[in-house]
Amino acid sequence: MIPFSPPRIDQKIIDEVTLALTSGWITTGPKTKLFERKLEAYTNARRVFCCNANANGLELFMRWLGVGPGDEVIIPAYTYCATANIVIHLGATPVMVDVREDFTIDPEKVEAAITAKTKAIVPVDLGGLPADYPALWAIVNRNKTQFSPTSEAQKALGRIALVTDAAHSVGAMINGEKLGNQADAMVFSFHAVKNLTTAEGGAVCLNLPKTIDCDEVYTWLNTRSLHGQSKDALAKTQAGGWEYDVVEAGWKCNMTDLQAAIGLVELERYDADTMIKRQVVAEAYQNAFSQQKWALCPVLTDKVRTTSYHLYLLRIRGIDRPKRDAIIQSIFDGGVSVNVHYKPLPLMTAYKSRGYKMDDYPVSKMLWESEISLPIFYDITEEQIQKVISVVTSAVVSHL
Repeated sequence: MIPFSPPRIDQKIIDEVTLALTSGWITTGPKTKLFERKLEAYTNARRVFCCNANANGLELFMRWLGVGPGDEVIIPAYTYCATANIVIHLGATPVMVDVREDFTIDPEKVEAAITAKTKAIVPVDLGGLPADYPALWAIVNRNKTQFSPTSEAQKALGRIALVTDAAHSVGAMINGEKLGNQADAMVFSFHAVKNLTTAEGGAVCLNLPKTIDCDEVYTWLNTRSLHGQSKDALAKTQAGGWEYDVVEAGWKCNMTDLQAAIGLVELERYDADTMIKRQVVAEAYQNAFSQQKWALCPVLTDKVRTTSYHLYLLRIRGIDRPKRDAIIQSIFDGGVSVNVHYKPLPLMTAYKSRGYKMDDYPVSKMLWESEISLPIFYDITEEQIQKVISVVTSAVVSHL
């Protein structure tokens, strides 16, 4: 069976993790801080804060922003549940809008959903393709007059925040620039199946206006990720630095040096190796399936955007969900693991029970019912790529 997305664990990673294990630092320490600095250089972000997951990074930033009960946060209906779950954790209301056919949030739907309660817009770079940031920024700027701040951070910002769930898009580009500084905060994921993994992990790229001190925001996030402790473990080891305070009942979601050791290896070889291989795989699929009348191929590049090649989101023209599911079963029977990204939020019990209805999001419904995600991973061979193409083609043709 060809797997869907196994992580790349080679001797270089094993060696670096072993060094971390024997260094005396296995929690947050010098490697985590170095990884943050390297990510700052890679993304051109003002500051980067690393934590244990994309979702926790998003939630911490929203807590700094002061989002809470009575507030609204606009998100796409077509995303993983984490994007919405954090809004629920804050006591705020997720306002779901539909997406475009390229799987990114529809700016027109965003603008129509804005109210005086809107505190943040959270686009998702689904599959690794950047959202339409120029259009989203234009919307934010057009709607400053009805913005009603309810926290000091919101007053300092003076407008709706643009906060990206960039879980898929490390290394993606827009207007020739790496993704990471196109929103007030862009939050990456380093989960095991992501292009750049730390086993589990995330990073908050801070790009707030210069009137806001990103160093202070970094300190706020760092403190709250350690139960509200005023010093992390590295700071406490400095001479005379043993004493600390707890400034707030915080959370526990820091990144460890074991995770950062993996990330440092992966980041060093990301552009020159990992991304090149993923592009080769995606383009092989694109070249093969673009010849088929039944295939609707994903956007890999356009005039301003380049994907990170995290997912290959193949759609089958003119099918419904039962037929899509039958095709998937035939693909598995042929020895290829595939997936679907994602089951839209209104179909999930947690959100259906809150009154969200799938029929309110027709584009998301159409994408979900026709999409199949194909395997992309570093160690996939040319023979396996050709098998994926052959098995998928046979499965589709047999059900049309």
